[in-house]
Amino acid sequence: MDLPERIPIFPLGIVLYPGEPVPLHIFEPRYREMVRVCLEEDLPFGVVHVSEEALAEVGCTARIRRVLTRYDDGRMDIMALGEERFRIVEIYRDRPFLTAEVEPFGPERLDPVDPAARERVITQHMKLLEMAGERIRPAVYERARWVSFVVAQNAGLEVEQKQRLLEMRSERERIAFLIQHFRGLLRRVARAQRLRKLAQGDGHSEGWPELGDGG
Repeated sequence: MDLPERIPIFPLGIVLYPGEPVPLHIFEPRYREMVRVCLEEDLPFGVVHVSEEALAEVGCTARIRRVLTRYDDGRMDIMALGEERFRIVEIYRDRPFLTAEVEPFGPERLDPVDPAARERVITQHMKLLEMAGERIRPAVYERARWVSFVVAQNAGLEVEQKQRLLEMRSERERIAFLIQHFRGLLRRVARAQRLRKLAQGDGHSEGWPELGDGG
């Protein structure tokens, strides 16, 4: 897919991945104008994570798929879809919204992915979803170009971890990162669930176990 040399930039407190749907409520006048331009010119815009410190250098383009709702006061709800990663070359402030000269993030390193590792991260992710009471849909992994980006969308990652994963250059590296992340996370979630059952009187016939004084 060809990436325009200059695109509108939408700084947000999230990290968007290729293939990830993102619903957005557009209310600021400058971003209403950005959406109008993107719709009229069939342009993607760049979702870039912004923190108190800085704007990230690497983001992901998003293309508007549907305008869900238009409000009388000009606000709107849209559904966009993440497409491809890019790197910011230069920021421009000559329009109501930010634009940037961008370049493709670069080719993926074609490190072979161990099928066992791929299955492991899928199993870990499904376990997390099950523990959270979420619906499990095995088909999403089967049709994914990159399983790592599907998994990372709701893997309990901090936003800094999500940005770090976005900037990794191989599926093998991303899957290894997620497997390590899930090791600790699944243990913590399981422990929290056990404690919740104890607090409800479901996991210990006599309520809370006695706690020593540390001595």
